[in-house]
Amino acid sequence: MSEMGDDRSGRTRRVVGIVLAMVSIAAGSVLILAHLALPEIVRLAGAGLVVVGLATVLGVDGAGHSRWWARILTGVATAAAGIVVLVWQSASIRSLLWVMVTALIVHGVHTIVAAIRSETDRRVAGVFSGAAAVLLGVLCLVWPVLAIELIAFGVGAWLVFVGLRGLLDPLLHRRRERAAARAGSGRLRRWGRTILAVTVFLLVAALAVGSALLLRGDDRPAPDDFYTSTEPLPAEPGVLLRAETLGVGVPAGADAWRILYTSTAPDETVVAVSGTVIAPADRGTDALPLLSVAHGTTGIVPRCAPSLSPTPFSDGAGAALTEMVTEHGWAGVISDYVGLGTPGMHPYLVGQVEARNVLDASRAAQQLDGVTLSSDTVVWGHSQGGHGALWTGQIAQDYAPELTLLGIAGMAPATDLYTLAELSKDEVGGKTVSAYIAQSWNEVYPELDLAGHLNPGTAHGVERIGDLCFNEKDAIAALVRGTQIPEQVFPDAVLDGDLGATLKENSPTGPWPAPVLIAQGLADPLVKPAMQQDWVDARCADGEPLDYRTYPGRDHNGLVAADSPLTPQLVSWTLDRWNRAAPTPTC
Repeated sequence: MSEMGDDRSGRTRRVVGIVLAMVSIAAGSVLILAHLALPEIVRLAGAGLVVVGLATVLGVDGAGHSRWWARILTGVATAAAGIVVLVWQSASIRSLLWVMVTALIVHGVHTIVAAIRSETDRRVAGVFSGAAAVLLGVLCLVWPVLAIELIAFGVGAWLVFVGLRGLLDPLLHRRRERAAARAGSGRLRRWGRTILAVTVFLLVAALAVGSALLLRGDDRPAPDDFYTSTEPLPAEPGVLLRAETLGVGVPAGADAWRILYTSTAPDETVVAVSGTVIAPADRGTDALPLLSVAHGTTGIVPRCAPSLSPTPFSDGAGAALTEMVTEHGWAGVISDYVGLGTPGMHPYLVGQVEARNVLDASRAAQQLDGVTLSSDTVVWGHSQGGHGALWTGQIAQDYAPELTLLGIAGMAPATDLYTLAELSKDEVGGKTVSAYIAQSWNEVYPELDLAGHLNPGTAHGVERIGDLCFNEKDAIAALVRGTQIPEQVFPDAVLDGDLGATLKENSPTGPWPAPVLIAQGLADPLVKPAMQQDWVDARCADGEPLDYRTYPGRDHNGLVAADSPLTPQLVSWTLDRWNRAAPTPTC
């Protein structure tokens, strides 16, 4: 009777094992082959974990030999993780990833332990496959959005593998026993599992090394003592505090300096701001025509200042700036903006502050020994700098009436900030810029409490991006981290509320006291051409005579590249402004 009971129990266990294996194969196949929405992917992966957990408890998952208590604990933990994923509907993707990754790591450890108690080929394969599972779990946390794809394909393949193993392992085990009786036969077949496991481990290890290199960014130095001002500061903005010769990244035929000067912070206090000045090496005593350049996005922390870069004059239309200086005898001044170079958080895309910093840099540059500058100036800017250039023109007559603006050029300018945020909120570039806004504006506009209103699961990515610059190697790391923010940074309710209103307040609308050139690449994925066209149409309707030029095939940086058709046009347009030629508006 006892033998009959054991036989009946064994048959029941095998039937249950077959059913669980088939369910695991079905769930994995659907994950791989079906086009599912993200919530469906997560739920199906959770159900798969429950199935694998039950199979592990019953010892029908084909993982090998392990102690009964280790098998039961692993199975229960795996099934529990699946249940949590299924029922915790309010959790963020990152939280659910933590649950699934924990199950992956636990099951990997169980595979190692079970393999140690098995034959030699299974033992080596188990160690490597278990280690690969643990390392893959860590990578899932580093790359949460990629991990979503891994859930659909990697977890799906794992479920199919576990199911097939549960179906076939008894048969393969009997074949291994028969093969073992024949000395020297089937050696390559017996060790095939090990070769596969080592290959998988090496691939995962390569992913880990590549991830470390991508996310490391660059090693640019922190600002030195030059950027630290001596208190008390002069009471008025635009005062040159110090200057030193700049020898790195200066074009042939030019001289350059770093400067520290006073300007106005968001709270109206006077603060120190850094910047650079460039002038032709061969210059006389006559006043040089002046370009006031507003630079594009470089980051929001002090080490991201353009004056700290090994290529301080390459931002935006760098080729055109070099030509203006070395061939046409102009000088250029570039503000780093407050919080870049000097201590504190940079008020990113805060129009009034950008403009004050640009105007005060032009004031301070006129106090530089060895260079005589005109008070007439043309303002340039690309991207964030285009936003700053337009704001510079908008407030120049009230803030710095001693300067005369002859022209304002905005290249792919960030104009309608609200629409830009709305259009790009789900894109990598939009998430990266939103991360900068979230970090910066949380300090500039504390009443918005942006840190408390981020979408769940985005805070970690926002914080890491905020510490990275947006040029050189850091730009790659920032964008890569942007890809791993699983959803838009700000909920729609926040974007449509006070944040949206503040974005609109920081969007330039004119009027402008001088001719305005707007240049836009029609292949720009960051500053959308449709948004720019709507903004231009609105300004034209308000009576602002803009010169709007579009460039087919040019993306955000390609618009201002040396080979762009804009480069010679920008130089010619700027010389025309100095010569007081009549503008050519397109409105």
